[in-house]
Amino acid sequence: MAATDLKREFACYSARRNRPELVEVPDLRFLMIDGHGDPNTEVYADAVGALYPLAYTIKFASRRELGLDYVVMPLEGLWWAEDMATFTTERDKSRWSWTMMILIPDRVPDDLVAAAAEQVAAKKDPPVRLGDVRVGTLSEGLCVQALHVGPYDDEGPLLRRIHDEVVPEHGLTLAGRHHEIYLSDPRRADPAKLRTILRQPVRR
Repeated sequence: MAATDLKREFACYSARRNRPELVEVPDLRFLMIDGHGDPNTEVYADAVGALYPLAYTIKFASRRELGLDYVVMPLEGLWWAEDMATFTTERDKSRWSWTMMILIPDRVPDDLVAAAAEQVAAKKDPPVRLGDVRVGTLSEGLCVQALHVGPYDDEGPLLRRIHDEVVPEHGLTLAGRHHEIYLSDPRRADPAKLRTILRQPVRR
Protein backbone atom coordinates (compact mmCIF):
# COMPACT_ATOMS: atom_id res chain seq x y z
CA MET A 1 0.00 0.00 0.00
CA ALA A 2 1.37 3.43 -0.95
CA ALA A 3 2.06 5.92 1.82
CA THR A 4 -0.62 8.59 2.22
CA ASP A 5 0.38 12.05 1.01
CA LEU A 6 -1.25 14.34 3.54
CA LYS A 7 -0.76 17.36 1.24
CA ARG A 8 -3.49 15.90 -0.97
CA GLU A 9 -5.90 15.57 1.95
CA PHE A 10 -5.81 19.27 2.84
CA ALA A 11 -6.75 21.85 0.21
CA CYS A 12 -4.66 24.46 2.04
CA TYR A 13 -1.47 22.74 0.83
CA SER A 14 -2.20 23.84 -2.74
CA ALA A 15 -1.86 27.41 -3.98
CA ARG A 16 -1.66 29.25 -7.31
CA ARG A 17 1.48 31.08 -8.35
CA ASN A 18 1.28 34.81 -7.55
CA ARG A 19 -2.52 34.51 -7.21
CA PRO A 20 -3.52 35.26 -3.61
CA GLU A 21 -6.70 33.44 -2.60
CA LEU A 22 -8.80 33.03 0.52
CA VAL A 23 -8.67 29.58 2.13
CA GLU A 24 -10.01 28.00 5.31
CA VAL A 25 -7.26 26.17 7.16
CA PRO A 26 -8.35 23.49 9.66
CA ASP A 27 -6.70 23.00 13.04
CA LEU A 28 -3.48 21.10 12.34
CA ARG A 29 -1.02 19.33 14.64
CA PHE A 30 2.72 19.88 14.37
CA LEU A 31 6.12 19.16 15.77
CA MET A 32 7.34 22.66 16.67
CA ILE A 33 10.57 24.35 17.73
CA ASP A 34 11.19 28.06 18.38
CA GLY A 35 14.08 30.40 17.67
CA HIS A 36 15.18 33.92 16.83
CA GLY A 37 17.44 35.54 14.26
CA ASP A 38 18.83 34.96 10.80
CA PRO A 39 17.88 31.53 9.37
CA ASN A 40 21.32 31.33 7.73
CA THR A 41 22.91 30.42 11.06
CA GLU A 42 23.84 27.41 13.14
CA VAL A 43 21.05 28.21 15.61
CA TYR A 44 18.46 27.74 12.89
CA ALA A 45 20.20 24.67 11.47
CA ASP A 46 20.22 23.05 14.93
CA ALA A 47 16.48 23.69 15.28
CA VAL A 48 15.58 22.18 11.91
CA GLY A 49 18.06 19.37 12.56
CA ALA A 50 16.01 18.34 15.59
CA LEU A 51 12.71 18.17 13.68
CA TYR A 52 13.56 15.81 10.83
CA PRO A 53 14.99 12.81 12.76
CA LEU A 54 12.00 12.90 15.09
CA ALA A 55 9.50 13.26 12.22
CA TYR A 56 10.91 10.22 10.40
CA THR A 57 11.12 8.14 13.56
CA ILE A 58 7.45 8.91 14.25
CA LYS A 59 6.53 7.97 10.68
CA PHE A 60 8.22 4.55 10.91
CA ALA A 61 6.77 3.87 14.35
CA SER A 62 3.32 4.86 13.09
CA ARG A 63 3.59 2.45 10.17
CA ARG A 64 4.81 -0.34 12.43
CA GLU A 65 2.45 0.14 15.38
CA LEU A 66 -0.64 1.80 13.90
CA GLY A 67 -0.61 0.57 10.31
CA LEU A 68 -0.57 4.24 9.32
CA ASP A 69 1.99 5.04 6.64
CA TYR A 70 2.33 8.57 5.33
CA VAL A 71 4.79 10.82 3.55
CA VAL A 72 6.69 13.09 5.95
CA MET A 73 5.34 16.57 5.38
CA PRO A 74 7.44 19.54 4.24
CA LEU A 75 9.07 21.96 6.61
CA GLU A 76 6.95 24.97 7.55
CA GLY A 77 7.69 28.15 9.44
CA LEU A 78 5.88 30.87 11.35
CA TRP A 79 7.75 34.19 11.17
CA TRP A 80 7.23 37.46 13.00
CA ALA A 81 8.92 40.64 14.19
CA GLU A 82 7.93 43.80 16.02
CA ASP A 83 7.92 45.59 12.66
CA MET A 84 6.66 43.46 9.77
CA ALA A 85 8.51 45.73 7.34
CA THR A 86 11.54 43.60 8.21
CA PHE A 87 9.88 40.94 6.01
CA THR A 88 8.33 42.96 3.21
CA THR A 89 10.86 45.75 2.69
CA GLU A 90 14.01 45.73 4.80
CA ARG A 91 14.51 41.95 5.05
CA ASP A 92 16.47 42.44 8.30
CA LYS A 93 16.77 38.77 9.24
CA SER A 94 18.51 39.45 12.54
CA ARG A 95 15.20 40.79 13.88
CA TRP A 96 13.09 37.80 12.91
CA SER A 97 11.58 35.30 15.34
CA TRP A 98 10.37 31.94 14.12
CA THR A 99 8.72 28.62 14.89
CA MET A 100 9.70 25.81 12.54
CA MET A 101 7.22 22.94 12.14
CA ILE A 102 6.45 19.60 10.53
CA LEU A 103 2.85 18.39 10.44
CA ILE A 104 2.00 15.03 12.01
CA PRO A 105 -1.32 13.17 11.68
CA ASP A 106 -3.93 13.53 14.41
CA ARG A 107 -4.08 9.74 14.71
CA VAL A 108 -0.53 9.60 16.07
CA PRO A 109 -0.86 9.56 19.89
CA ASP A 110 1.34 11.61 22.18
CA ASP A 111 2.85 8.52 23.79
CA LEU A 112 4.13 7.35 20.40
CA VAL A 113 5.73 10.77 19.87
CA ALA A 114 7.37 10.58 23.30
CA ALA A 115 8.69 7.08 22.62
CA ALA A 116 10.07 8.22 19.27
CA ALA A 117 11.85 11.14 20.96
CA GLU A 118 13.46 8.73 23.44
CA GLN A 119 14.59 6.55 20.53
CA VAL A 120 16.21 9.51 18.77
CA ALA A 121 17.82 10.71 22.00
CA ALA A 122 19.40 7.28 22.54
CA LYS A 123 21.27 7.42 19.23
CA LYS A 124 24.90 8.46 18.93
CA ASP A 125 25.17 12.25 18.55
CA PRO A 126 21.45 13.05 18.96
CA PRO A 127 20.22 16.49 17.78
CA VAL A 128 21.34 19.18 20.21
CA ARG A 129 17.88 20.76 20.39
CA LEU A 130 15.79 17.60 20.47
CA GLY A 131 14.53 18.44 23.96
CA ASP A 132 13.10 21.73 22.69
CA VAL A 133 10.72 20.10 20.21
CA ARG A 134 7.09 20.11 21.30
CA VAL A 135 3.75 19.01 19.84
CA GLY A 136 1.24 21.78 19.28
CA THR A 137 -1.98 22.52 17.40
CA LEU A 138 -2.11 25.53 15.11
CA SER A 139 -5.52 27.16 14.61
CA GLU A 140 -5.37 29.62 11.70
CA GLY A 141 -8.85 29.54 10.16
CA LEU A 142 -9.36 32.07 7.36
CA CYS A 143 -6.12 32.88 5.49
CA VAL A 144 -4.86 34.51 2.32
CA GLN A 145 -2.19 32.46 0.55
CA ALA A 146 -0.33 32.24 -2.75
CA LEU A 147 2.54 30.28 -4.24
CA HIS A 148 5.89 32.04 -4.59
CA VAL A 149 8.39 30.56 -7.03
CA GLY A 150 11.97 31.74 -6.68
CA PRO A 151 14.52 32.67 -4.00
CA TYR A 152 13.24 33.34 -0.50
CA ASP A 153 14.67 36.86 -0.60
CA ASP A 154 12.38 37.67 -3.54
CA GLU A 155 9.19 37.11 -1.53
CA GLY A 156 8.83 40.79 -0.60
CA PRO A 157 6.67 42.03 -3.53
CA LEU A 158 4.12 39.21 -3.15
CA LEU A 159 3.99 39.71 0.61
CA ARG A 160 3.42 43.45 0.18
CA ARG A 161 0.65 42.73 -2.30
CA ILE A 162 -1.05 40.37 0.17
CA HIS A 163 -0.67 42.75 3.14
CA ASP A 164 -1.30 46.10 1.44
CA GLU A 165 -3.74 45.24 -1.35
CA VAL A 166 -5.49 41.87 -1.07
CA VAL A 167 -6.25 41.96 2.65
CA PRO A 168 -7.80 45.48 2.75
CA GLU A 169 -9.61 44.97 -0.58
CA HIS A 170 -11.53 42.08 1.03
CA GLY A 171 -12.33 44.06 4.17
CA LEU A 172 -9.92 41.95 6.22
CA THR A 173 -7.17 42.61 8.75
CA LEU A 174 -4.01 40.67 9.53
CA ALA A 175 -4.46 38.15 12.34
CA GLY A 176 -1.65 35.82 13.29
CA ARG A 177 1.86 35.13 12.11
CA HIS A 178 3.23 35.00 8.60
CA HIS A 179 3.39 31.33 7.59
CA GLU A 180 5.59 29.71 4.95
CA ILE A 181 5.39 26.15 3.60
CA TYR A 182 8.55 24.95 1.87
CA LEU A 183 7.50 22.61 -0.93
CA SER A 184 11.06 22.43 -2.30
CA ASP A 185 14.26 21.22 -0.65
CA PRO A 186 16.66 24.21 -0.74
CA ARG A 187 19.61 21.83 -0.52
CA ARG A 188 18.73 20.35 -3.92
CA ALA A 189 16.57 22.80 -5.85
CA ASP A 190 17.72 25.64 -8.05
CA PRO A 191 16.92 28.83 -6.06
CA ALA A 192 15.00 30.14 -9.07
CA LYS A 193 12.67 27.13 -8.85
CA LEU A 194 12.02 27.05 -5.09
CA ARG A 195 8.29 26.68 -4.43
CA THR A 196 6.97 28.26 -1.23
CA ILE A 197 3.38 28.79 -0.12
CA LEU A 198 3.06 32.17 1.61
CA ARG A 199 0.12 32.23 4.03
CA GLN A 200 -1.28 35.05 6.12
CA PRO A 201 -4.08 34.44 8.66
CA VAL A 202 -6.76 37.16 8.53
CA ARG A 203 -10.04 38.10 10.15
CA ARG A 204 -13.09 39.94 8.88
